[in-house]
Amino acid sequence: MIDLILHHYDGSPFSEKVRLVLGLKGLNWRSVQVPRIMPKPDVVALTGGYRRTPFLQIGADIYCDTALMCRVVDALHPKPQLYPHEASPLQHIVAQWADSALFWSAVPFTLQPAGIAFIFEGAPPEAVKAFAADRAAMTQGMRRATTADARAQLLIYLTWLEGMLADGRKFLLGAAPCIADFSVVQSLWFILRAPPVAVILEPFKRLEAWRRSVAAIGHGTPQPMTSAEAIALAAATPTFAACAVAPDAGFKAGSAVTVCATDYATDLVSGQLVGLNRDEVVIERRDPRAGTLHVHFPRIGFQVKPEVQA
Repeated sequence: MIDLILHHYDGSPFSEKVRLVLGLKGLNWRSVQVPRIMPKPDVVALTGGYRRTPFLQIGADIYCDTALMCRVVDALHPKPQLYPHEASPLQHIVAQWADSALFWSAVPFTLQPAGIAFIFEGAPPEAVKAFAADRAAMTQGMRRATTADARAQLLIYLTWLEGMLADGRKFLLGAAPCIADFSVVQSLWFILRAPPVAVILEPFKRLEAWRRSVAAIGHGTPQPMTSAEAIALAAATPTFAACAVAPDAGFKAGSAVTVCATDYATDLVSGQLVGLNRDEVVIERRDPRAGTLHVHFPRIGFQVKPEVQA
């Protein structure tokens, strides 16, 4: 049985997306709690510098970005389907919109003063300031919506989503859940963590019934694991998932490259190119504690470049 190890923290919206996907599959999985802010030495040991939450570990293979992680989980556990044929390619378009435009409206709207008090309930003021400074560093150069703009955008988006459910369907694109449902629901889940701002959702009754249906899927069966145990497992794993550099990929296998996100948290991850195709890029890197690792990224939203030698 392959151990799926999710590195996450409880309040992370994208982590909630993956937790629900693991629930759809009815899986037992290992749960490693990671810090919300830097420094994250155990995270960096595994990812090489990728700092977003969550990431998925299978032995010494590290999968970054939830779009890729969900594809990997579905390939390993095909039933029930995460990408049902009936949902059409539209499910991928809706999912990408939800992971970007909807998410970046929901977050600044929720983190207004009335919401912050609930998101960080019980946390000392210095912890809130540290979180704000960490996220400011992650999004440096990225223009984020004001609270007023985020509210206006959310009302439009919520109206669209409500309209998708107007014919009585149970899920966004049909009778069964698909990747679009899990990408959308994470933002509503985050808003609901702050009751004073969650009133924006109240007029959307069909959307609330849909959200309850998705939430009822649950998270499967998580089992706690420490980051030290996860690192030791990676170091003790001598094999990797199959990968190769496609002949028309524009790079040669073994090239020194860097990979980074193109929108936010654009930290460079360096390594030797071992896999590249239309779906993913895979680099091999070595860490004193975690040993030799293969770190996987999706092609959408990430840039691969030759490493500039000093």
